Amino acid sequence: MACRLVDSTFHLPAPPKMAISSGRLNACQVHQRVRHQSIHFSSKKLIKVVRAYVIPISPSLQVNDIIRSDMCKTYGFIKIGEAVPDNVTLKDIITTLPKKVFEIDDVKAWRSVLVSFVSYALGIWMITKAPWYLLPLAWAWTGTAVTGFFVVGHDCAHRSFSRNKLVEDIVGTLAFLPLIYPYEPWRFKHDKHHAKTNMLLEDTAWHPILKEEIDASPSLRKAIIFGYGPLRPWMSIAHWLMWHFDLRKFKPNEVGRVKISLACVFAFIMIGWPLIIYKAGIAGWIKLWFMPWLVYHFWMSTFTMVHHTAPHIPFKASDEWNAAQAQLNGTVHCNYPRWIEILCHDINVHIPHHISPRIPSYNLREAHRSLQENWGKYLNEANWNWRLMKTIMTTCHVYNKERFYFPFDKIAPEEAQPVTFLRKFMPDYA
Repeated sequence: MACRLVDSTFHLPAPPKMAISSGRLNACQVHQRVRHQSIHFSSKKLIKVVRAYVIPISPSLQVNDIIRSDMCKTYGFIKIGEAVPDNVTLKDIITTLPKKVFEIDDVKAWRSVLVSFVSYALGIWMITKAPWYLLPLAWAWTGTAVTGFFVVGHDCAHRSFSRNKLVEDIVGTLAFLPLIYPYEPWRFKHDKHHAKTNMLLEDTAWHPILKEEIDASPSLRKAIIFGYGPLRPWMSIAHWLMWHFDLRKFKPNEVGRVKISLACVFAFIMIGWPLIIYKAGIAGWIKLWFMPWLVYHFWMSTFTMVHHTAPHIPFKASDEWNAAQAQLNGTVHCNYPRWIEILCHDINVHIPHHISPRIPSYNLREAHRSLQENWGKYLNEANWNWRLMKTIMTTCHVYNKERFYFPFDKIAPEEAQPVTFLRKFMPDYA
């Protein structure tokens, strides 16, 4: 069978797209994922080439599996899915889901509220009783528990908590208050994230930095490098401040509801914080509220970036964007320790949530099993691990349509010490 070598040193003819299209790799991307070695030829020249994959001219699933397996090991994934064909629509995928996964169960919904309330109260009790050396464990538990409140409000915002919208708005607003998160502003912006997931400029959750942005803001470049590097697990704090308190970012018909949410948040700050300080002092406010809040933002940032950021997952311009590809193949399922998934109500079973946000959190696992049965070869899956985090924090920075991601130290090496530090000292365990 005729073959061609994929080589990053010479400009050889690229293999036909059909040979690797189901792995979403073009020849340029294959170059980035193979290792280099030197080979001496008998001619006078010393020629440096890549240890090449032999790409058959006819389609070869086996070669695609080899490439994806190599990518899994490199990035910290357990599975990298094939590309979703262009003719598959989001409706095609939704129709394969069992109807019962869309059903609201009031008992299960309120049980999730109870789990969050009890686990949060237990966390506060642990903080008040724990010796100083056990406080980090108490903060980790309490911050994870309060993340469960966010997930309850998240279901309310997607109209998957109750059949009564007023109940959902009240519960969602109250659930967000301990996080000082304005419910309605978040709901409006989050709906756009679902409508434009992994759309290069329009996605309102996270999107990569463009080189034009780096070049246009030399004064902010260092802050951007820190934000997308070592501070990335807390970047949701910046997102919270930038997106949810500026009335100019909302449509006129949204402003009224936004103002109500902001009033609730400011009331909580003006009443709740002084009460905590009155009872426990400034140190008590830090212990009881601020540290769990930081843990919550760690999970908020981590969940979001793991769900939608990987070297092989593209962000696309609006005229090239495909809903089925973005929601099914551009969203990552990640398994976390079980206690985290219980306290956070399975929000990490995220692919079915992007196929249809109307699926309640307590039905996500059943919906995911259905997707595995019917669309399993297209799914991206991982176990949360150091290599996965290191890949995102040290590689997925500046976006390019052809190459996907460049790390900051390839674009601005003189200012990228925070990233080079992470690359050197972060563990690489998968």
